[in-house]
Amino acid sequence: MSRATTATIHIDALRHNLAQVRQLAPNSRVMAVVKADGYGHGLERVARALEGADAFGVAALSDAERLRAAGLSQRIVLLSGFDEPSDFAVLRRLGVDTVVHHESQLAMLEADAASDATAEPIRVWLKFDTGMHRLGFAPAQAADAHARLQALANVADDITLMTHFASSDDFDSAQTRAQLKEFSDATDALPGDASLSNSAAVLGWPQAHRDWVRAGGALYGLSVVAGKTGADFGLKPAMTLSTRLIAINRVAKGERIGYSATWECPEDMDVGVAAIGYGDGYPRHAPPGTPVLVDGQRTTVIGRVSMDLMTIDLRGLGNARVGDAVTLWGPDLPVEEVAAAAGSISYELTCSITRRVRFIES
Repeated sequence: MSRATTATIHIDALRHNLAQVRQLAPNSRVMAVVKADGYGHGLERVARALEGADAFGVAALSDAERLRAAGLSQRIVLLSGFDEPSDFAVLRRLGVDTVVHHESQLAMLEADAASDATAEPIRVWLKFDTGMHRLGFAPAQAADAHARLQALANVADDITLMTHFASSDDFDSAQTRAQLKEFSDATDALPGDASLSNSAAVLGWPQAHRDWVRAGGALYGLSVVAGKTGADFGLKPAMTLSTRLIAINRVAKGERIGYSATWECPEDMDVGVAAIGYGDGYPRHAPPGTPVLVDGQRTTVIGRVSMDLMTIDLRGLGNARVGDAVTLWGPDLPVEEVAAAAGSISYELTCSITRRVRFIES
């Protein structure tokens, strides 16, 4: 019998969320960000469900290869940009746009243009660092970087201007307002579409929507806004992670549960054992009290999560039986709530699901 741990991907939820993003940003085109294997939901599966998007955003050229092999013809944008000159041939073969964020990339493009005046133009998204301080040209370099790209025959004329927000999950963030101003000051005189909004900015910063929004977590029904779930923004969770009880044990008061004996039974009680652990991607650091559902009834994790198993408090669930469904997150238990209990975010949890989990579609 196969292991019971299953990730069910809700295709209709993905499509609903894309429609919700379009409703929130009606004047923008939508890039569906499908990096990290579609935020753990499965790259090809997600892309087919989101084929109504205007473009896909990936972090690796190998992901672009997979999308083209799956028959997807939309624009694909390599969000981290190319690493070396040999990437140009792949970008051209696949018809992939690239972000340019660093002087070294400009130099590679200039050398490529000098070596082959007939090279097919590559479509570029020019990135500026307005406060994230990760990737991007300084705003003071905007005009020069743009002019150098425009001068190259191997760069397509329609350069898109972009930046990335650091704190857009705070809808009253002074930093985001400062980044908006920094971007406008640096780019208002430059031609080209603009792309500023990540998922949080789609949800809470309509003034930042501009020509393109880059929706990631929102498409999977996920929120990183403190105290909010995707459902609070009209989104539907696209994944249910579930397993089953494989044992129920009666444990005496004072006995301790799990590795390092960190949890003590306060009374004689039934303890459930579920077939899931950090080997499946469930967070090992999820503490006692982290919510789970057993046959739809809410209870909590007790003891330490181990590689293959977790232990569950069955007090008050007198009708629990071996074989009962255990839901770790899904429509009836927001992954954001589980992530908050584990000191993480929903994105990390869905991205951490491992290969031994069985994926199905609904």
